[in-house]
Amino acid sequence: MAADTGAGMTATRMNAGSDAQLARVLSSLDEDKALDVVQIDLRGKTAIGDHMVICSGRSTRQVTAMSEKLAERLKTELGVLAKIEGKETGDWVLIDTGDIIVHVFRPEVREFYQLEKMWLQGHEAGGTPI
Repeated sequence: MAADTGAGMTATRMNAGSDAQLARVLSSLDEDKALDVVQIDLRGKTAIGDHMVICSGRSTRQVTAMSEKLAERLKTELGVLAKIEGKETGDWVLIDTGDIIVHVFRPEVREFYQLEKMWLQGHEAGGTPI
């Protein structure tokens, strides 16, 4: 899968498989003190990606900073270019590598949209709180 990043680049799986990407996503979010990290295995459920990660930041500034750092780490360490949406407002930022979809929310916005409930409905065993 490839997605346009808006800068003429595409989100690609250059050298890192989805498991390596997922491991780096989770460690990056941990390093940046993300709250309530949930990992959802999408394999066999949808073609949009292999994994979804949902987490929260304490403020719009933290949400934006975590998202930017994550995209930069994936690029420099794994050669993965990611598409980022929503960092201008910092309420809900989506990072899409093609294999991994990461949603970084402010807590109030996360509570309103309740994405994990939608994706885990009927598949409770697929979500793993970190």
